Parts: sequence; structure tokens; C-alpha cells
Amino acid sequence: MAHKSRIGVICIDCKTDDLSEATGFWSAMLGKEAKLDERGKYASFDGQQDYPKVLLQAVDHEPRVHLDIETDDLEAECARLTALGAREVARVRTWIVMEAPTGHRFCLVNPQGDDWPGEAATFNGEPG
Repeated sequence: MAHKSRIGVICIDCKTDDLSEATGFWSAMLGKEAKLDERGKYASFDGQQDYPKVLLQAVDHEPRVHLDIETDDLEAECARLTALGAREVARVRTWIVMEAPTGHRFCLVNPQGDDWPGEAATFNGEPG
């Protein structure tokens, strides 16, 4: 069965317990106001219309940037990417953490964009 996927979010992982300072820096750098969520774990930028979105995330690991790949079939996309050489690292709540053969981490997530599927690519079960 066919499924779709696309880069939905570029996630800037910030090693911090308080995302306020990072939010101030990235807001000024991007020229966009950002709002912290109620838990202080995520900050999203106002006025961003297109995808991929940029999101700040407070984490306990070293800082990095990772991609969130939106898909309408998590299992099919995980299988497709595993066949291409990626490996599954963990399952957290409703997403799957993956690692590319190059060592880069990314997450498979359910569609989050209000324009889904937008320009998402269609895959018919075969790799690539």
C-alpha cells in the first residue's frame, strides 16, 4: 500500500533545563517571535507559513539538529528506511527515533502540518 512522507520539522535540540535563553537567541537570529509551550519543553515560531517548520526542543543530550519526517504510515516508512540502511533506535510516545547510515538521527512522526500532505512524496512499499 502507498504511503506519503516529507520533512515536517527541523528540530533544534538545546541541552538545557530552561529553554528561555535559547528561545531569545533563535528568535532574534530568525527574526521571528517564538512561544514556549506550557511545559517549557518546546518553542515554536509565530508567522511561519511553510514547511518544514523550525522548532526548539529542550533535551538532556548534546545539542544537535534533527529532522522530523511526517508520514501517514509510521510502520511502512520505518520499514522502507530500514531497507535503505537506517536503523530504528527507539520508540517514544507516538514517534520512532531512527538513525541514518551516516549517524544522523531523525524522527518519524504522524502528520502535523495543517497543509498535509502538501508536497509529500509517495512511496509504494519499495525502498527509494
